[in-house]
Amino acid sequence: MSLHDVDGDKPIYIQIADWLENAIIDGTLNADEKVYSQYQLAELFTINPATAGKGLTILLEEELVYKKRGLGMFVSPDAQKRLRTKRKEQTLRKLVQDLLLEADLLGINKNELDKMIEKEREYREGEPT
Repeated sequence: MSLHDVDGDKPIYIQIADWLENAIIDGTLNADEKVYSQYQLAELFTINPATAGKGLTILLEEELVYKKRGLGMFVSPDAQKRLRTKRKEQTLRKLVQDLLLEADLLGINKNELDKMIEKEREYREGEPT
């Protein structure tokens, strides 16, 4: 395991939180499943345990994980649903806004943009265009 897309602009603890969020979204970590401890994360990513702990704290503050005294942290029952909604409403919306801004700047119309998106979708699904 590794941070797939290391972003030098993001602090490592934010990258850890994002990595854990992705694991919840894609089902690697399921509802009520034990989450990695700060020490496991520190070893996994070769970072300071306090830094890993800060990443876990973000998820705890957003109530995406919960603590069981003496047992560790676990994925909240509705974490996946809440994360999907959050990413759709914040991250994906921002990406769409940026895409439309760039398309407008380049004079790309809706039909051309739709074709570009469909071509990329087909490519990602392995279908020949």
